[in-house]
Amino acid sequence: MKIIACVKRVPLTDAQVKVGADGASIDPTGLVYSLSFYDELAVEEALKTKEKLGGEVTVLTLGASDASKELRECLAKGADNASILLDPAWAARDARSTAKALAARIVELGAELVFCGRVATDRDQSAVGTMLSSYLGWSCVTDVTKLELTATGGTAQRETEAGIETLAFSLPAVITCDKGLNEPRLAGLKGIMAAKKKTIDETKPLDVESAVKVLKVELPSARKAGRIVGEGAAAVPALMDALRNEAKVL
Repeated sequence: MKIIACVKRVPLTDAQVKVGADGASIDPTGLVYSLSFYDELAVEEALKTKEKLGGEVTVLTLGASDASKELRECLAKGADNASILLDPAWAARDARSTAKALAARIVELGAELVFCGRVATDRDQSAVGTMLSSYLGWSCVTDVTKLELTATGGTAQRETEAGIETLAFSLPAVITCDKGLNEPRLAGLKGIMAAKKKTIDETKPLDVESAVKVLKVELPSARKAGRIVGEGAAAVPALMDALRNEAKVL
């Protein structure tokens, strides 16, 4: 079975971002990147599936060549191959153009099963996985927290506001992974050394124009400094007055 884990390189969630010189992007200067958290779950589930059903795992991303760092981390954990769809302007792509480019590459690789993170921790859109399944014409189960697979299909559980749903699906399929599905493994020294010797495939992505363009990026207004209105029970009247007349939340 050919299995693909689609991943994304994102800034750390505690990064102090700055607006770029063009006013419509984030300034990458000084940012530290890592694999998106939910994509780590996707990689782990791909590896577990290979161990159970056999086959090979390819880690696929769209981005700059710098993403090779995160891909080598995936190779060190046990992925067999890694591929980058090179696009220096990847950050300006919308979800549609990203999904269409990934789908074209997945078809080329002959995959039968694709794992994605539930959401990327930078844009928080939850769009690429479902769009990907549409372009491929495959089954799709999102926000999966429990998964049982066979060579032809499987069952999955997903948590919803109404409760836990259990769904059956057939392969080929796209699965988006949520918290609770697994615990990502750490790379061992042997895997780290082996990953250094592996070649990362770099290809040009399908030329798809984005349908959405970012016009402006601006930081939220700074919060006002807090203040202490008093201590103990004697401060309650002043606190209530501030909540009612200043914050206007009462």
